[in-house]
Formats: sequence, structure tokens, C-alpha cells
Amino acid sequence: MTTSTISELLTLPKELLHVLLILILAWLVMMVSRRLIKLLRNYMNARADSAEDKRRIETLARVFRYIDTVVITLVSGMLVLSELGISIAPILGAAGVVGLAVGFGAQSLIKDYFNGFFLLLENQIRQGDVVEVCGKTGLVEDITLRYIALRDYEGSVHYVPNGLITTVTNKSRGYGYAVIDVTVAYREDIDEVSAVMLKVAKELRDDPAYRDKILEDLEVAGVQDWGDSAVVVRCRFKTVSLEQWSVRRAFLGRLKREFDTLNIEIPFPHMTIYAGQDKQGKSTSFGLLKQEP
Repeated sequence: MTTSTISELLTLPKELLHVLLILILAWLVMMVSRRLIKLLRNYMNARADSAEDKRRIETLARVFRYIDTVVITLVSGMLVLSELGISIAPILGAAGVVGLAVGFGAQSLIKDYFNGFFLLLENQIRQGDVVEVCGKTGLVEDITLRYIALRDYEGSVHYVPNGLITTVTNKSRGYGYAVIDVTVAYREDIDEVSAVMLKVAKELRDDPAYRDKILEDLEVAGVQDWGDSAVVVRCRFKTVSLEQWSVRRAFLGRLKREFDTLNIEIPFPHMTIYAGQDKQGKSTSFGLLKQEP
């Protein structure tokens, strides 16, 4: 900084110098606070025991950065107004009255913030989770005190206000179950089918690509239902969180190939049309209808 620049700054009104100093200090405080939040986040990530803990730490770090920015901006703004000779008391009083009036008209917005605060406090949702809320299912890409952004399988992003959330179904906590219903024909031996399912499951778990995704051997629950054209045998894998869908697809693909090799029938509905009988007990025959010109 040159001597001329310093002299120019000294000629500025004292209030403007104070304003400039406040803005510089606010910027420095914001940079330092963000740096501290980043250091704390990295320190906690280094001590986290699982990927779920790391996702929670990332989510809280984003919220703290948001709160930090809002608080520093409000405080520095009020100090600047005070230095410019604008009384803050009337503004605060007016803000209280306006806030009370707006509060009645913005109850949903206030509810969003309260619900968002408790969702984070109770650790119900974290960034990176797969959840179902308000009839929408997807990956949590962003979570704030006001809304949750979910990206579904098709790539669409759903913004769900926190105030509308009454029930959270989190599909990515700890572990998951790949629940699979296998349908076979009524003529098939259920014990043989179960043995084939266990064999294919063991081969899948021995595969290096799925060894770390499957936590326990296949659990065959048994006959789940008697369908119109098939017997339903239910089973499930215990898997690593968020891997239940890939394990399910891999198992079904391998099981289909094994069923084809062993000629185990995977049935599908058939329809038999019965035309009835006439009064003499003869079956009604079908003929081609001739269209008159």
C-alpha cells in the first residue's frame, strides 16, 4: 500500500473507515470460522467408525456453515447500520411486529425450520442416505433446515419441505435385507428348489465382486404363498447398507440360469377359455365370423 493510498484512506469520513473495518473483520471471522469447521470435520471424519458416521458429520458441517454465514451477516449488517447513524432499535422493534404478523402467514415456513432442526438433531436423515419421505424415494443429495433434496432412480430431483415430513423410512442404516420371492410351478419339489437356491447363494457369496457386500448366508423362509399359477418361496440376504438391490439382481440372474439348466419351471399364468354347452349337452364350437359387406 503506497503513501498516497494511506493518505486517501485517512481523508475518508471516520464512519466509512469503521464500516470498512467491520466488513473486513466480518470477512476474516467468516473465513476463520469456516476453516475451523473444516478442521473439526476432518478431525471427526478421521475418528469416525463407519461410513454412516462420516455422512452425519458431513451433513452437520453443511448446516453449521449455513448458520455461521447467516449469523455473521446479520451481526455485521447491524453494526454497519449503527455506524452509518441508522438506529437499530426501531428496526428491531419493527422487525418484531412484522415478524409476528408474518409468522401467522408463514407458519409452514417456520414449521419447516423446526422439523429440519429436529431431523438433524435426532439423526434421522443424513446426506448420502436413501430414504422414503412423503411418497418419494431417492438419494439424499442435500439437506437443509428447510428442505430435503432427493434424487430418484430416473435422475429426477424432488425437493421435500421438512414441514411436510411426518414419517421417514431410511433404507441405509447399518445393513439391509434383499428380500426375494421365487416362484416355481406346483409340480416342483420345494426341498429341491430350496437346495438350488442355497447353492446359487453360496456361489454368489464366494464371488469376489459380492463377497464384501453379503453379510450372512441366504435365509430361506419357506413357502410364502400359493399363487394362482405358482408356489412362492421367500428368502433374503443380509447385506451391506445400500447393496441389497445389486445383490438381489445378481442372485435372480444366476438363479434363472440354474433353473433353466435343471429344467425347473418358472410358471406364468395360462388362460383356458370354456365356451359352455348347449341345452343338449353338446359343447359350443367356435367358428369364424363372416363380415357382411
